[in-house]
Amino acid sequence: MNFSRQALLGIGMIIGGSVMLYAMVQQIGDSNKPQPASAMIDKPSPAQESPQPLTTDIETEKRILAQKQKERAARVAEQEKRAQQFLTEQEAAEAQALAKARAESQQYMASSVPAVEESKESEAAKNNLATPTVKPRTDSNSSATASAANDAKAREQQKAAQAQQEAQRQAALKEQAAAKKLADSKKETEAKKQADAKKQAQAAAEKKREAVEAVKNEPPKSPSDYQVKRGDGLIKLARQYNMPVEVLAQANNLSPSTSLQLGQSITIPSRKQVERLAREAAAAEQAREDKRQKEEALAKKSADAKREAQQKLSEARKEVKETDAKGSFGVQVALANDQAKADELAKKFQSAGYQVKTSPTSRGVRVIVGPERGKVAALALKDKINSDPKVNTTSAWVLYWR
Repeated sequence: MNFSRQALLGIGMIIGGSVMLYAMVQQIGDSNKPQPASAMIDKPSPAQESPQPLTTDIETEKRILAQKQKERAARVAEQEKRAQQFLTEQEAAEAQALAKARAESQQYMASSVPAVEESKESEAAKNNLATPTVKPRTDSNSSATASAANDAKAREQQKAAQAQQEAQRQAALKEQAAAKKLADSKKETEAKKQADAKKQAQAAAEKKREAVEAVKNEPPKSPSDYQVKRGDGLIKLARQYNMPVEVLAQANNLSPSTSLQLGQSITIPSRKQVERLAREAAAAEQAREDKRQKEEALAKKSADAKREAQQKLSEARKEVKETDAKGSFGVQVALANDQAKADELAKKFQSAGYQVKTSPTSRGVRVIVGPERGKVAALALKDKINSDPKVNTTSAWVLYWR
């Protein structure tokens, strides 16, 4: 009984291995056969139903298709390798089980005869089970694993394509920004050049206009008559003909501040006349300046002399006071023919700050400044009077008062 159970177990393992081997061979043969289009179309997974990224051109499409074909061939080769390995392991297991079963059968046959009949029955059962009808099974686990792998690979490819598109978009944006910056820089440079050119053109036009105005406003080559219009004046006409207002006034015997009358006719001097009159005006101005400087020098000299005479007079009066000199002296500044003339001269000296008296004599009326105590003070007073520009006299002399 023990032998029968072990024999049945070995026979079952052999039959199961044969069935699995047959199914695998059948599956490999079916996979190598071309399948109809309807059989090759699998139900798309949720990941496969998502829109695939568009390729950029036909070459990229061909490259992706070739890559997919290589991956498919690699998967088929891997499946064939695994099937061959499984078949080898199965054959080894079957051989080991068969050897063990034969050993046990020989041992049992050697121990009992009835076991032969059971062995025969077992052989009959084995013969009956040797040719079972085997149907190919579908390996659901391997199909699910392959589908999941395909879905994961598709998602990875989709992510890679999206990342590539994003990188291309970022690169395009950077290129656009750089191109825009370059265009703005060129535009700014061009605008600056245009502004500089415009400024230069305006400066050249302004210089040209000034040159034209200068030529236009130059004095005429020959003297010409001009009739005064409304709004005209010596200053305006002098600016119009580019000449000093003093020259234009001198050419017409007018004062520079004279107002012109409407319809009045004046002479516009020629360039030569303007140059001559300008030289004469400059010479006259220089003469006036020299005269002014000379007068200032004389006035300063006279003031210095007057100040010095006043100082001497003060010192003389102080000296007379210290020495207590006796007698009074006066300074005769004029001898008038009559009293009226004497009074007129007396007023002149009084307005200059002197004490004046008149004294009639047989030869005329004396005009005397003073008196001063002591002859030294009288002499100092005489020097002061002779140097005083207000009285303008140089004939003063000292006389004894009493």
